Amino acid sequence: MAASQGVVALQKFFTRLSFVINVVGASSKRADQIRDAQVEEIAYKIYIDELETHRGLNQIGTLQRVGDTRWSSHLKSVSSLIKMFSPTCEVLLKIIEDGTGAITGDADSAYEAITTFEFIFVLHLEKEIMEITDLLCQALQRQTQDICNVLRLVASTKLLLPKMKDERWDGFLSLVKSFCQECNIDIPDMSSPYFSRGARARNERSDHTLEHHYRVDIFYEAINCQIMELNHRFNDSSTKLLRLSTTLDPKSVDEPFQSGDIIKLVEKFYPEAMNKRKEF
Repeated sequence: MAASQGVVALQKFFTRLSFVINVVGASSKRADQIRDAQVEEIAYKIYIDELETHRGLNQIGTLQRVGDTRWSSHLKSVSSLIKMFSPTCEVLLKIIEDGTGAITGDADSAYEAITTFEFIFVLHLEKEIMEITDLLCQALQRQTQDICNVLRLVASTKLLLPKMKDERWDGFLSLVKSFCQECNIDIPDMSSPYFSRGARARNERSDHTLEHHYRVDIFYEAINCQIMELNHRFNDSSTKLLRLSTTLDPKSVDEPFQSGDIIKLVEKFYPEAMNKRKEF
């Protein structure tokens, strides 16, 4: 089955994100440049009263590389690029202006990739989704599991993702447009027809608008993928097993012992053991 447009957009996004971070972080010289660009940006925004100056604010950061397995590393990487977007663009332009070596072509490709409305759209979409799922992901990655806490996080995540899908679209689109305006990125006319650009489509005009494409094909689809993954990993059967297993959790020692839950746990998930017990 072919991947949906939303899934393809997300796959392209993370490929481009890693590419951009690798180009900008290719040397200590680039690290110095992005640090200097941040200092200049912070100083300017403080000068025009766009930033507060309390202690601990406006710290200089670095672009975080995307980890292979840790979902939290994806959130850090996305968040760092949002925070340092303008300095990143400035460094890429400096590399292009230098005009020496293969890195120039890479910087040009990276700059073209991140200064598009679609990239900014997916960048913020991934941040908002991962902020919802991050606590659950961190809990699942711990060596010592707190089953009760995991169950609470599963339940809250299953509530928050559909809520984002149903209630967040208008506010989210305004956020993306505002970011694009601040960074001088062209905002397309969302009421104009959407033109597919797949290998087979050949820029074929579709029957729906750009607004429909971004809302349904990417925004809804990305959230639906997370909901489906969550429901697959924590279906009714596995959730019931986890809930019954909390009876064996030492942290529940202060609560009344639920012997009935132990019997249900064995009957439902360990029928062979139950049958052997009856034989005796």
